[in-house]
Amino acid sequence: MRLLIDGNILLDVLQKREPHYVDSANVWKMCETDIAEGCVSALTFANLVYVMRKELDAEKISEVHKKLSLIFNFVDMNASDISIAVDMKWDDFEDAVQAVTAKRIHADFIITRNVRDYNKSEVVAFTPTEFLARQ
Repeated sequence: MRLLIDGNILLDVLQKREPHYVDSANVWKMCETDIAEGCVSALTFANLVYVMRKELDAEKISEVHKKLSLIFNFVDMNASDISIAVDMKWDDFEDAVQAVTAKRIHADFIITRNVRDYNKSEVVAFTPTEFLARQ
């Protein structure tokens, strides 16, 4: 099973954000133990570094990238993804790009805490709690 992991899930674990940490960490663990293939878009990593910019220097960015690379497959974002997302005219452009990426890589699900923004996505989005309840 292939999952596109949204940035808020990674941030929940990296920053131990409650009350979301436990379920997000359990999804992370599924990817780490190859129960699921976790994919992270290149856009997500760039956004993650931006959000955590006050916590990360160049060395820590490298450490986080290495750690994530051991667990998740980074997937490219391409010009076609951008064009398709623009044409979708979603309120949240970044979510449109994620939905397009998920479809292109044949993800089974998008895992995010922001499911309402994916209601038009061809790939179904679940929160970690919803996803874990289905397993």
